[in-house]
Amino acid sequence: MRHFAFLAPLAAALAVAGAAAAQPSAVIVTVSPDFAKTAAELGQRDVQQQVDDLTRTVQRTLTARHALDGARIELVITDLKPNRPTIQQLNDKPGLDMMRSISIGGAAVEGTITTATGEVQPVKYDYYSNTLADVQGFTTWQDASTAFDRLARNLAEGRYIKR
Repeated sequence: MRHFAFLAPLAAALAVAGAAAAQPSAVIVTVSPDFAKTAAELGQRDVQQQVDDLTRTVQRTLTARHALDGARIELVITDLKPNRPTIQQLNDKPGLDMMRSISIGGAAVEGTITTATGEVQPVKYDYYSNTLADVQGFTTWQDASTAFDRLARNLAEGRYIKR
C-alpha cells in the first residue's frame, strides 16, 4: 500500500504538466440564420441535439488525436437532412411512418479555425447519401452523424475544405 501512496503525488504532477502542455481546442457550433427557418420544421430539439453531437464529435476526435491544440474552431451548420422523419415532422405530417419513411440525409458545415498562432483557416464540408440505396443504419440522423465524423477526422488531419 505504501508504494501506491508514493505514486499518487507523481501521477498528479504529471497530469498537471500534461494539461499545461496541450490545451484542448475550443469548439463552438451554431446554426446559420438561413437554415434556422428549416430548423423549425425539423424541430428545435432535434437540431439542438445535432449541434451538441457535432460539438462532441469534433472535441473528442481532436483531443484523441492531439490535433489543433489551442485552436478556436467556430462551425456553422448550414444544412441538415434527416434519414427518417423527426418528431416534429411526424407531428406536422401524420401520414409519415417513423420506420418506413426514409430519405437521403446528410449535413453541410462551414466555419473557421483560428490556430494557436492566430492564423485563420476556412472550413467547408458536406456529406449526403447519393441514393436511397446508400442510406445505411436505422437512426434519424445516420448520414448527419457520418458527416460529423468525417469532418472531425478531416480537421484532425488538416484538411479543412471539401465540397
